[in-house]
Amino acid sequence: MQEIVTQPSSGGDPSRADSGQDVAPARPRPRPGRNLVAAIGVGLLLGVVVLASLFIVKAVFVGFVVVSVCVAVIELSRALQPAGVRLPLIPLLAGVVGMLVGAYVGQTPALVGAFGLTALALCMGRLAGGRDGFVRDVTAGVFVAMYVPFLAGFAMLMLRPEDGPLRVVVFVAVTVASDVGGYTAGVLFGRHPLAPSISPAKTYEGLAGSAVFCLAIGVAAVMVLLGGSWWAGLILGAAATITATLGDLVESMLKRDVGIKDMGSLLPGHGGVMDRLDSLLPTALVSWLVLSLLVPVVN
Repeated sequence: MQEIVTQPSSGGDPSRADSGQDVAPARPRPRPGRNLVAAIGVGLLLGVVVLASLFIVKAVFVGFVVVSVCVAVIELSRALQPAGVRLPLIPLLAGVVGMLVGAYVGQTPALVGAFGLTALALCMGRLAGGRDGFVRDVTAGVFVAMYVPFLAGFAMLMLRPEDGPLRVVVFVAVTVASDVGGYTAGVLFGRHPLAPSISPAKTYEGLAGSAVFCLAIGVAAVMVLLGGSWWAGLILGAAATITATLGDLVESMLKRDVGIKDMGSLLPGHGGVMDRLDSLLPTALVSWLVLSLLVPVVN
C-alpha cells in the first residue's frame, strides 16, 4: 500500500496562522523521493517477464522465482548486519533452492521437509561462529527462511496444476490491486494514519482503496480466469487485502528496526527485490489456501 505524508498548512495566509485561528489541514501529498516513471517502467518489465515465463515454460518461472528469492534473502541478510545478526548464508540459500524446487516437484511434503532441513542446517552452519549470539543468529535465520522462501513456496504449489499459471496470475493480480488501490486512495483521500508507530504515512483511506480494488479484481479474476464462483473471488480479495497490508507493515517494522529506507537498490523506483516481495509473500499462502479449497482445478 502506497505511503503518503501529511504536511501542516497555514492555508496560504501567515497572518491567520499567527492569529491562532483554526486552519483546515492540507491534503496529504505523496511521499517524495520515488521516481514514479522508473517505478512504473520497472513494474511493467517485471510483469512481462513473469507472464512470459509462466506461459512459455513453467520451469523458467521457477528459476526466476528462485533467483529473485535468493537476491531478497541476501538483501535481508545485509540489512540485519548493522543489528549484529550474522546469518549462515550458504545453508540459507541452499534452503531457498530446496524449498522452492521441492514445492514445485514434490508438493507440500517436500516444502515442509525442506524448511525443516534448512532450520537444522542453519543451526549446524552457525556452530563454527562460537556461542556469542548463537541463539540470536539461528532465530533470525529460521525467521528469514520462513518469511521469504517458505512463503514463496506456496506460489510454486499454485503453479503445479494444469491451470497453475492462471492461478499464479490471479494471486499476483490481487496483490498488485492492493498496492494500486492503496496508492490511488492514499494520494487522493488519505488523512487518517493507519499505523503511526510503524508506518505513519499509511492511512485508513489507503486501506479502503486496497480493499475495493482487491475485492473487484478478486471476483473478476477468479470468475473469468479460473471459472470459480463470485463469492470465492470475494473471499480471496478480502484475504489478500489483509495479508498484503500486513506484509507491507511487517517489512516497514523491519526497516525501522534496522534503520534503513529500502532493502536494496536493484530495482529503480522500487528499492530492492525484498521491497517488491513484502506483500506477495504472505498473500501467496492465503491465495494457495483459498484457491485450493474453493476453486476446483481446470484441466
